[in-house]
Amino acid sequence: MIWDRKIECASRDEMHKIQSTRLNAMVERIYKHVPFYTKKLDEKGIKPGDITDVSQLQYLPFTEKNDLRDNYPFGLFTVPQEEIVRIHASSGTTGKPTVVGYTKHDIDIWTEVVARSLTMAHIGKHDILQIAYGYGLFTGGLGLHYGAERVGASVIPISGGNTAKQITLLEDFKSTVLACTPSYAAYLGEAIKKNQINPKHIALKTGVFGAEPWTEELRNEIQQLLSIEAFDIYGLSEVIGPGVSMECKHHCGNHIFEDHFIPEIIDPETLEVLPYGEIGELVFTPVSKEAMPLLRYRTRDLTRLHAETCACGRTLVRMEKCLGRSDDMLIIRGVNVFPSQIESILLEIPETSPHYLLIVSREKNLDSLEIQVEIAEAYWSDEIKDLENIRKKISNAVSSILGLTASIKIVEPQSIARSEGKAKRVIDNRKI
Repeated sequence: MIWDRKIECASRDEMHKIQSTRLNAMVERIYKHVPFYTKKLDEKGIKPGDITDVSQLQYLPFTEKNDLRDNYPFGLFTVPQEEIVRIHASSGTTGKPTVVGYTKHDIDIWTEVVARSLTMAHIGKHDILQIAYGYGLFTGGLGLHYGAERVGASVIPISGGNTAKQITLLEDFKSTVLACTPSYAAYLGEAIKKNQINPKHIALKTGVFGAEPWTEELRNEIQQLLSIEAFDIYGLSEVIGPGVSMECKHHCGNHIFEDHFIPEIIDPETLEVLPYGEIGELVFTPVSKEAMPLLRYRTRDLTRLHAETCACGRTLVRMEKCLGRSDDMLIIRGVNVFPSQIESILLEIPETSPHYLLIVSREKNLDSLEIQVEIAEAYWSDEIKDLENIRKKISNAVSSILGLTASIKIVEPQSIARSEGKAKRVIDNRKI
């Protein structure tokens, strides 16, 4: 199923023309209406009329999250307040929240790209979609909501958390699609299993999961727990929200809706643009956004792009599942470690659950890594010898794959805090 065949199957030349036209209009708009960009472009000696082709994107300045905070709250808006119909924002747990605004046109685009996304998973008017992403300033809940209604699905806007009620609605309303973070999907699956609910009472077929990096191993775990097909949806509020890219039924990367969001991969150190196939930091330019189009926004997400036509027929550039974030990478005794690598290792070990916590400390200038690992309920034992054997198995796997010695701490099932939103995987206690 394809929502918009003309765009999603366009030739590279056709897409190039669309992107060039929209980039030119965007640069003119931000130069004229946003002093921050006027200054940035003037510093590079670039005038709006100079940008006539998408190939010139590499000469334009980057935008980073701190730029949003420095211009808090509305300094990057290109339209007057009376044209803003919605405002979303990050939690602001590490400083001022990053604020994003939407015009009516922006909401329409957002609805459109989410409709395209859900169609990739064959979700439509025959489905009942239970949205367990948070509603509110977080873009997850409302982002999925409008697109789901556009494809004709029945929407249950339950929002995040309240697991007992989530399960009740899954049983009573016969939801066929679940949308939430992958870590919450795993938790929900565990709760269903723990409560010995008859799988025949659950009608789920499909899951749409995003908002945090997740591995193929976690996908397999969720699919087994919930007896569903799991799809990865990607987005970020600074660009628009969920619906920037989505997997199709072939699960060979997320198709980016590049008529609206032009992707690049850069070396996060040199800022050099990298070719297709190389791993680097993902950068987006949302060329059709009206209220707050960000020029070359650095997502900090690490992935690679592929331009080959997919077996589904779409020609849209695809991004691989994110390895992690350049600012989430831990450097421990000279070794680069991503939480997703730890997750992959643990989920290959049947005795563990998909819940873990990395605690990094520094004593006498020496870094140490403690990995707290929840044991799957079926393997939890009062026998110290049994738990010690599991601990050694995990320790050997981490050491062998990462080349790093870590302290492994076995913890009881359900003892690591669950999150209704994004899972907290790392506590870094170092003063760095």
